[in-house]
Amino acid sequence: MRLFLPVALVISGGLFAAEIGTVEEIVAKCNGDIVTRTDLARARQQLITELRESGLAGSALEQALAEREKNVLRDKIDQLLLVQKAKDLDISVDSDVTKQLAKIQQDSGIADPDKFHDYVKEQSGLSFEDFKDEMKKGMLTQRVIRQEVSDKIPVKHEDVEKYYNEHKSEFVREERLYLREILISTDGKDAAGIAAADKKSKDLVSRARRGERFAEMARDNSDSPSAKDMGALPPYKKGDLAKDLEDLVWDQPKGYITDPIKRPNGFLILRVEEHQKAGQAELSEVENEVTDRLMRPRMDPALRDFLTKLRQDAFLEIKADYIDTGSASGKDTAWVDPAQLKPETISKTEVANVAHRKRLLWMVPVPGTSTGVVSSSSK
Repeated sequence: MRLFLPVALVISGGLFAAEIGTVEEIVAKCNGDIVTRTDLARARQQLITELRESGLAGSALEQALAEREKNVLRDKIDQLLLVQKAKDLDISVDSDVTKQLAKIQQDSGIADPDKFHDYVKEQSGLSFEDFKDEMKKGMLTQRVIRQEVSDKIPVKHEDVEKYYNEHKSEFVREERLYLREILISTDGKDAAGIAAADKKSKDLVSRARRGERFAEMARDNSDSPSAKDMGALPPYKKGDLAKDLEDLVWDQPKGYITDPIKRPNGFLILRVEEHQKAGQAELSEVENEVTDRLMRPRMDPALRDFLTKLRQDAFLEIKADYIDTGSASGKDTAWVDPAQLKPETISKTEVANVAHRKRLLWMVPVPGTSTGVVSSSSK
């Protein structure tokens, strides 16, 4: 199936003639949504970019691409099914999308909306609306996967305990400090701007110490790139931090929040999230990590089963030249071209017979009565 658009319109002899050009080719239909050749080409290009960024090149890149590009159509259909399922479940991520876009704009330092849209296109290769749409689809798919798949994979505590006891040597820890940060930038600001930043940082410290969630405050207020990760910083070993900062936080308890610390680029606030002591980690410290290890090998098959069930219940048609590597066994996804559908035909004699049978229907004898015909006037 192809979408067509009139390229030029010519009036000749009272008749209209349109020169038709192919705009796009649809390669799959899924519950009213479509996958086009452009969608597949874009996904393939994104895959190449990801592989290159991972350090692959030459024959290694070609081999990895050949292995993964065969699933490009499968992945597009997976996404359509998951987004459709999100709609069925009344899942909304609009506020999350808005917050994430606002954060990206804040990090870019571009206040003008049009210039920010140009920046997004330059960085992503997508128009702003397409970028926003892809972000929304990604959030929706993750919500559905978590709600309908990962949250339904049972992991018993005794299994966690057993794994921990059998792999204790893997949970011997170095001493590490985990922190979150909020940075209120003073870059490019005059004295008044610096004073305002100082006041804001002190207000944030007061709010955090009153019990507001530091992670959310970091996401919404910090000028550091770590804001996208809710202010989380990588774990520090002794000596990794600047000496003045290490002296402030190293021996502090979990939940400790510093006063604003003046730095060359702004006012820094730190919160102690965890202080991991050296030695054998207790099960309580690593239970989430162990649970994740136990779930990981079960997650892919469970997700694949879920997507297979969605396919079985879906209206799905795929062109003959394209392969869905996640197809459901026994599911007919043959492409039906509307141009090749033929109307059902019937002869004049058959029409007459149908009409005759309808006229004589009242004459069929009722069981237990005479076979003769009784007119209404003889009753």
